[in-house]
Amino acid sequence: MPISTIKITATETIAIGSEEDVVYLIRYVRMQAQRVGMTVLNQTKLITATSELACNILNYAGAGDVLIDMVKRGKQTGLRLTFKDNGPGIADLTQAMQNGHSTGMGLGLGLPGAKRLSSEFFIKSTVGQGTTVVITKWTNG
Repeated sequence: MPISTIKITATETIAIGSEEDVVYLIRYVRMQAQRVGMTVLNQTKLITATSELACNILNYAGAGDVLIDMVKRGKQTGLRLTFKDNGPGIADLTQAMQNGHSTGMGLGLGLPGAKRLSSEFFIKSTVGQGTTVVITKWTNG
């Protein structure tokens, strides 16, 4: 669906540079998910994806930002989160999106898991410039 059909109703940016920032982000996203009327199951999915992607920022880039948008599309309401860093980037996105692939100490479930838990998922990465991951979770999906 073209991005022009999505109306942004609020925006917040949270800097990620420590584990405390990740905890704050998770609390904030949970509060916003409740505010837009997400079920507990969908809140849990969004929080899990948020935690995975924010931890990726810390583990691979050291720091970054998360932009949180409350969005509307027709009768749908949801949250769109943009995770952005200026880290080393991902050399092989296809491989990174495979279950079990990890360049660190993780289980390799972060990116593919976040994709499964989201209603919509987009990733762009350039080696030496960083990575951007955008997830959207709609209240009904």
